[in-house]
Amino acid sequence: MPIGNTLGLPRGARAERLAPFVLVAPAVLIIVALRLWPLVLGVNFSFTGDGERNGTPVGLDNYAELLADPLFRTALGNVGLLVLLLPVAVAIPGLLATFIYLRVPGHRFFRSVYFFPAVLSPVIVGAIFNLMLGYDGPLNTALALIGLGPIDWLGDPGLAKFTVVGVHVWATFGMALVVFLAGYSTLDAALLDAAKIDGASLPRIIWHVIIPGLSRTIQFVVVTTMIGMLTSMFGLLYIMTSGGPEGSTYLPEFYVWMQQGQMNRPALASAASTVLFLIMLVVGVAQVALLRRAGSED
Repeated sequence: MPIGNTLGLPRGARAERLAPFVLVAPAVLIIVALRLWPLVLGVNFSFTGDGERNGTPVGLDNYAELLADPLFRTALGNVGLLVLLLPVAVAIPGLLATFIYLRVPGHRFFRSVYFFPAVLSPVIVGAIFNLMLGYDGPLNTALALIGLGPIDWLGDPGLAKFTVVGVHVWATFGMALVVFLAGYSTLDAALLDAAKIDGASLPRIIWHVIIPGLSRTIQFVVVTTMIGMLTSMFGLLYIMTSGGPEGSTYLPEFYVWMQQGQMNRPALASAASTVLFLIMLVVGVAQVALLRRAGSED
């Protein structure tokens, strides 16, 4: 019922109708004040100039400069790579949660071990893997024992981006694992039992029972994982590669920091932030739409 129509109700009924709006209002005000309003200011600032043109309207000049910058185009290309690798980043915690839910031997121990990386700082994770993946590090030493040559995990432009993304997935999939386990608590166990009685194999159970039953959970994990990849990899990038080698590991988030903190180009950084926001919005909406469509077809 609209708020205006509550005026004709008894006082108690009016209070009951308005209670949800009153309870939600503080959270909405906080979001508007700390999220939406700064976003509007940032978008507006992206149409102004830097340096001698500071504060002067420049139209789309900053966006044209972004598209002409090879580093920013590389960052956008890496965003495409993240989108392609997203199913892997979601499938890993999903499969591990499935094994834990099905109570494979040692599932209690693995539940603790899998979540442990999520409590580590990205700086610590980056420092640990810098030591492990160094050219003379333990991993290459182990590979040499089986006759494989040393691999430049962080120095090869074609390999470094995959290395950093892999480390990020390892460091963050614990939270997605917890979300999947929470989703399993809403799954109808009778369906699993019926599938087992019918002799369905584990892949068939996962595809025909678990995935449709966890469709909303999967949607949530897909969107939050994608946002995390685009906005939470700065610490790892800074410690492991600093955007190198040859700018191959640049992401829009790192590009924004470089323009704002190193180049003193806040307006250009605001334009890059706006592009990053639009990318997250478009990718998130597209992913949810695809997942809903796939769920409806099942």
